Amino acid sequence: MKENKTRNLVYGALIAAIYIVLTMMFRPISFGPIQFRISEVLCVLPYFTPAAVPGVFIGCLISNMLGGAMLMDIVFGSLATLIGAVGSWLVRRNRYLVSVPPILSNMLIIPWVLKFAYGSEDLVWYMMVTVGIGEIVAIGVLGQLLITVLGRYRNVIFGDN
Repeated sequence: MKENKTRNLVYGALIAAIYIVLTMMFRPISFGPIQFRISEVLCVLPYFTPAAVPGVFIGCLISNMLGGAMLMDIVFGSLATLIGAVGSWLVRRNRYLVSVPPILSNMLIIPWVLKFAYGSEDLVWYMMVTVGIGEIVAIGVLGQLLITVLGRYRNVIFGDN
């Protein structure tokens, strides 16, 4: 039992670190009203392990702090990722549904954050479309590709999660 807790802690920390590295490595496109956060691909990892839920949340939280985001963005942007990760964990039995909760949570929450935290003058519905497109590509397309690749090595990487 203790080994499982330690393994989940390590997995969560590794997922958070990878999220941060990907966000900072692609910083110019990871922030702003029209963004494509490649690190969001990790939001499908709850399909494999519950450790991904706190991992992507903490990774997003730290990335937003390091990226100089406004406090509202740090809080609500990270919560959008947490909501999406929890939703992915809840629907983990269907690999295609795993992508839906993070896409929807970010698509519905982030435009409001951009409007109120940064004073974006774009219409909220327009930002929902632009954020949604980025999330669909990052999570829906790349995330499903990641599930396919990692699925081949599921037992080696994730053990009996």
